[in-house]
Amino acid sequence: MTVPGMEAFIRTVRSEQGRFFDGEGPVTAARAPGRLDVMGGIADYSGSLVLESPLAEAAKVGLQKRRDGLLRIRSLGIAREGLAEDCCIPLSDFYSGEGLIAYEAVRCLLTRSPQTRWAAYLAGAFYALLAEGLTGRFPCGANLLLSSDVPLGAGVSSSAAIEVAAMKAIASVFGIGMDGLTLARLCQVVENRVVGAPCGIMDQVTSALGEAGRLLILKCQPHDLLGQAPLPDGCRVMGINSHVKHSVGGSRYTRVRVAAFMGLKILTESVGDDPWGGYLANIAPQEYRDRYARLLPSRIKGSEFLARYGETSDPVTAIDPEAVYSVRVCTEHPIYENHRVQVFLKCLEEAGRSGRERYLIRAGQQMYGSHWSYGKRCGLGSRETDALVNLVRKPGPEKGFYGAKITGGGSGGTVAVLAGGDAAAELQSILSEYEAMTGARPQLFDGSSPGAEAFGETIIS
Repeated sequence: MTVPGMEAFIRTVRSEQGRFFDGEGPVTAARAPGRLDVMGGIADYSGSLVLESPLAEAAKVGLQKRRDGLLRIRSLGIAREGLAEDCCIPLSDFYSGEGLIAYEAVRCLLTRSPQTRWAAYLAGAFYALLAEGLTGRFPCGANLLLSSDVPLGAGVSSSAAIEVAAMKAIASVFGIGMDGLTLARLCQVVENRVVGAPCGIMDQVTSALGEAGRLLILKCQPHDLLGQAPLPDGCRVMGINSHVKHSVGGSRYTRVRVAAFMGLKILTESVGDDPWGGYLANIAPQEYRDRYARLLPSRIKGSEFLARYGETSDPVTAIDPEAVYSVRVCTEHPIYENHRVQVFLKCLEEAGRSGRERYLIRAGQQMYGSHWSYGKRCGLGSRETDALVNLVRKPGPEKGFYGAKITGGGSGGTVAVLAGGDAAAELQSILSEYEAMTGARPQLFDGSSPGAEAFGETIIS
C-alpha cells in the first residue's frame, strides 16, 4: 500500500543496514497515523460517542531482532526537541528475582530521565505484552528506529501513533496474534500505566483502525467501533496547528478528568445504584437537568471529597487533597458533548443524503458548542485556539467554513475545521491572519491515510 512518507522511511532503513540495524534478519516496518479529533474529545473517558479522522501524518517504526537481550531505540529528529536521540534498555530490567516487575516500577524505569522519556512509548509496548499475558519472555532484543512527522504537543496524538506503530511491528516480528481493538487497548495501557498519561482510548483505536477519508465512529464503552462514516460530497475536515503545545499528562486536563469522575461517584451514590453503567455519557441532557444537576457541588476541595466519598472509580488518576475541583461543569461536559456528537453525526448523514447546506451549518454549530464548553466551562482553552476558531467563524458558511473546535486534551494544540470544497480560497487568508496576530506560522493538516491494521507491515531487506 502506497502511503505518504513510507518510501522515504524505507530508504532511511536501508541506509542504516549494518549500522543501526546490526542484528539478525530483515527489518519489519509498521506505520500508524496521527488523528484529528473532530467531535467527542475529552468526553471519551466518560463513555461518549467520538468521531475521529486519521491524518496523512504518521509514525513509522522499523524493527529488527538482535542477538542479545537489548532494546536499542533511536528516534530520528527528536534532537530538535532537545532530547537524546538514542536509548538502550535491557529486557532483563523488566524482571526482578520474583518475576516481572510492577507497572509502577517500569514507569519509573522508563520515564526517570527526561532526555529519553520518549522511549517509554516504544519499550512500554514490550512490557505491556508481557504484563497483559499476550506473550512469554521475549527470546531476544530488538533494534527499533522511529521516524514520525506527527508533531509533538499538537493535539493530534503523536503518542498513540508511536505506540500503535511500535506494537504492530513487535507483534509482527515476534508472531503475537491480536486484532486491532486488542492492539489499541494494549497501547492505551502503555500510555496510562507505563507513560502515566490519563488518556482515553479514542486515539489508539483511530490510529489502529481508521480508514482514509472517513470518520471513525467509536462509542467509548469501553471501545465499541460502530463504523466509519463518509463525509458528504464536497466536504472535508482539516486541522490547524496553533503551535501552542499541550499535554494529556498536564495538570489542567487531569483536573478536568478527576472532576468528571467525582461527579459520577456523587451521582451514583445519590441515586443508590448505577443506572448508567459507569458512564456519564449515558445520562440524557434533559434527565440530567431535571433530576441530577442539583445534586452536584459547583466546586469541592479534594480533601473534602475524599472524606465524604473516598476515591473515584478512575483507575488512572488520583485526587489531590489540596486541589479544588469544578465538579459540576466537568460532569456536564461529557453529558452534553455526547449529545452534540450524536447531532453532528446525524447532520452529516442528512447533508450527504439531501445535499442541503443547512445540515452542515447545524453540524458546525455543534463544533462551536463543543469549543465553548472546552474553554469557558472546563478551562481547557487557549487564546491562540480561540483566535483560530474566531478566524474560521468570521467568513462562515458563505465562504465554505461551517464549524471549528479545539481538539484532544485542549489547552492549545490543534483546531479541527469542517469546511466545504470552496473554502480553499479563504483558507490562506485565515492562516496568514493568524500568523500576523500571534507570530506563529500555523501548520495545516489537510489529508488522511489508513490506520495501522489496513497498512499492515512491510519487510525491508
